[in-house]
Amino acid sequence: FDYETPKTLVIPSIRVGCVFRFTQLLVVLYVVYVCVVQKAYQDTDSVISTVTTKVKGFAFTNTSDMGPHLWDVAEYVIPPQGDHSFFVLTNMVVTPEQTQSRCPELPNPSTTCVDDCDCIEGHSDPRGNIQTGLCENYSTTVKTCEVLSWCPHEVDTKLPRALMSAAENFTVLIKNSITYPKFRNILPHINSSYLKRCEFNRTSDPDCPIFRLKHIVSEAGEDFQDMAGGILGILIDWSCDLDWWAKKCYPKYSFRRLDNKHPVNNLAPGYNFFVKYYKKSDGEETRMLIKAYGIRFNVIAFGTAGKFGIVPTIVNLGAALSFLSLVPVVTDWFMLTCMKKRDFYSKQK
Repeated sequence: FDYETPKTLVIPSIRVGCVFRFTQLLVVLYVVYVCVVQKAYQDTDSVISTVTTKVKGFAFTNTSDMGPHLWDVAEYVIPPQGDHSFFVLTNMVVTPEQTQSRCPELPNPSTTCVDDCDCIEGHSDPRGNIQTGLCENYSTTVKTCEVLSWCPHEVDTKLPRALMSAAENFTVLIKNSITYPKFRNILPHINSSYLKRCEFNRTSDPDCPIFRLKHIVSEAGEDFQDMAGGILGILIDWSCDLDWWAKKCYPKYSFRRLDNKHPVNNLAPGYNFFVKYYKKSDGEETRMLIKAYGIRFNVIAFGTAGKFGIVPTIVNLGAALSFLSLVPVVTDWFMLTCMKKRDFYSKQK
């Protein structure tokens, strides 16, 4: 039942004392950083979010393929009301009155020919059509293999600029509901009367969930008229401090382009095909092939909430204060290594 205590030496040295106090100061600063700045005293939880979107706007076009046409939400937004993403049509390549018939294939190294011997009847390229075995004139200077396909073929060699320039003034309402199961539901602070008069602005109205598409694209560093196809992210940050002295939980919006916009390596820009089928009076089936270009908007909500908790406070404070035990070790090393009287100090210890 003996009890032993370590021998204590008092070293009257300014150098050793400065090292000792400086090391203590570093540990105290670390404790303040962890417990106050990083809020290690808080219990945290991740956000659970639901998102719905609704786009509004009209656009009028007058092209040689389709003639005058008024576009509404049901046509230029796919789907008209989406969840975490929606697509806005900005331009298209229209191939009207396609029928299932025979026609020369589009020129490329695998379809050009000189005579019928260069074409194989029944041959089907996974990226092409079924050849008939005939070599036909595609133009006055080029001959290609005839194929069985929907004719005439689509020609989309040049990516178009935004034809529907009015689309940049369309607005989208993002309804985002969140909850933190560990704490409580976050009540909405925006009512219907506020939504009727607000529009998102970074400085004057940063909480409004109604966005003009032009503003989203410009904040992402892009030009709406030049962006014929791409993917933009609407990022909603719900990082909340739920302590009783802070208690703030407001979304922070940011925008960025998510897809590759490299001018050379940007493969398959735009959106997928969609078609409109109809039949003529004689029963022949025809279709209008439309290759849609546009911008896909992905809404991404994320965030964590923190609230004071006694358990994380004790655990993190104890872990941070445990570094105080390193102070004598660092000071002893300095005293026994760098001081002139190190042999004397070592003998006394």
